[in-house]
Amino acid sequence: MFNKEVGMNKTTPLSRRGLLATAAVAAMMPLFVGCSAGGGGGAAAGEKTTITVMTGAQDLTAELIADFESKNPDIKINHIANDPARLNTMLAAGNPPDIAVGGAVGSANVNARGLATDLTPFLEKSSVLKEDDLQPVNDSFRWDGKQSGKGPLYGIVKDWSQDNTLWYNTALFDKAGVPHLSETEAVSYDELLKTAKKLTVKEGGTNAVHGLGLEWGWSLYGPMTAMIKQQGGELYNDDLTKIDFTSPEAQRAFKWYVDFAQAGVGPTSLNPLPDAADFSTFAAERMAITQDGYWFGGNFSGADALKTVKMAPAPVMGNTRVAPTYSGQGWWMPEKAKNKDAAWKLMEYFLGGEPAETRAKSGWGLPALKSLMEKLPQELPYQKNAYTVVQSELKHSSPLPDSPYIQTDLVNTTIDKYLQQAIKNELSVEKACAALTDELNNALAQGKEQIG
Repeated sequence: MFNKEVGMNKTTPLSRRGLLATAAVAAMMPLFVGCSAGGGGGAAAGEKTTITVMTGAQDLTAELIADFESKNPDIKINHIANDPARLNTMLAAGNPPDIAVGGAVGSANVNARGLATDLTPFLEKSSVLKEDDLQPVNDSFRWDGKQSGKGPLYGIVKDWSQDNTLWYNTALFDKAGVPHLSETEAVSYDELLKTAKKLTVKEGGTNAVHGLGLEWGWSLYGPMTAMIKQQGGELYNDDLTKIDFTSPEAQRAFKWYVDFAQAGVGPTSLNPLPDAADFSTFAAERMAITQDGYWFGGNFSGADALKTVKMAPAPVMGNTRVAPTYSGQGWWMPEKAKNKDAAWKLMEYFLGGEPAETRAKSGWGLPALKSLMEKLPQELPYQKNAYTVVQSELKHSSPLPDSPYIQTDLVNTTIDKYLQQAIKNELSVEKACAALTDELNNALAQGKEQIG
């Protein structure tokens, strides 16, 4: 969850997270420990301050830029498209943008390298953004020098979702004679796969209708970690220096993905959708279920939108309901940003002002501020349904572990590498999980050596 930067608000489907090259560049970046947070930069009297902002064009539109500049005539925005490789280059050169976008989950690596600004001094002075108004999802941007979730805040979430929830097309369920999913009770993953098989329609060796989409290219780490937690297991050790896919809980989660792929009920990295995302296929009524967060409902508010869409709780593998956000995209200020005071004004405007309220009303994700939750739309039947599901799912929200010693993109692409081998029966599940564990632990060891 994750990225409306690209349709949703995360980074890009396997360009959103499958960036081995980007991860390698980032891993080689030096540790920057910089000046203090809280001030910085500005133009001389009578001159405009130009702030450079690297975000998705869908977020900071030309209209929003014009509105902000009209309200802040002393500030000009230089907007550049979100590009992780370019950001890494700018950070390494000591000439970063004033604002960057990134996931709260995944920020530990950035924070451990001293690349982000502590926002506490800004929050203490702000009348717009207050720490006690921030949703708990923002805590994944916290860093206490050793782990995320505690300490000062180094970023603020834009909007977010619990990304392992389900959306489905009731018309396709009715056509296949399959009962609708419950609005309150979580389906098991095993039952979900059985249902997906009933909903899948084959024509000429291909799927005319996919029974289930998993947004495979967007995240594997997130849903698998949730599956493991649902069984009472843990993927990492206590200090996040080692990972273990050989546990019974992890192997069960890994095998479910293999079974899903071999059943041929939905897209995988071996059989991807042309646009690498579920929405267009789902909207064309060629996918019965998709595993997506609350944000997905923002697609259906138009007059011509699909009317047979509903939301259901996150499925479970085990006895414990766990519904995390995979990313929680937000804004952060690089430590070496030159115009922090002006950048903070834009953060207040975008994250706590009218744009934030507009996003909440649209249903494109849950707001990052508690005070905006009441703005979520409830006019249309599917919006009422989604609101009910969300209120229940919030009780099962749980942060994902975020090791500072490895980037989430690298974890995702490595999982996918070994899934492909298991799907093709080149490796057994046991051997694939053992090899996956060894490769990721080698990467973690290298990351720990670099960071210290």
